[in-house]
Amino acid sequence: MLTGKQKRHLRSLGHGLKPVVLIGKKEIDDHLVAETVAALACHELIKVKVLENCGLDRHEASELLAEATSSEVAQVLGKTFLLYRPAEKPVIVLP
Repeated sequence: MLTGKQKRHLRSLGHGLKPVVLIGKKEIDDHLVAETVAALACHELIKVKVLENCGLDRHEASELLAEATSSEVAQVLGKTFLLYRPAEKPVIVLP
């Protein structure tokens, strides 16, 4: 579980990121989860965008995807959210 200070740090790092994963009308399926796991393994912190044609609410989508990928939701803002999962050799140092 991330603390408030850690979430603020991750939000500052994620501000300039572009969305790596897009959730569309197929919503959250096995392929999307596998793609997200691969992105988290490479980057640790990723931005995910919920498209207009997605039937899920942004908060619901963030919680489902975080649970499926064993990651933490750092921020939900508009139609995007940040997911964080530390790598085996972490690059991001949390306060």
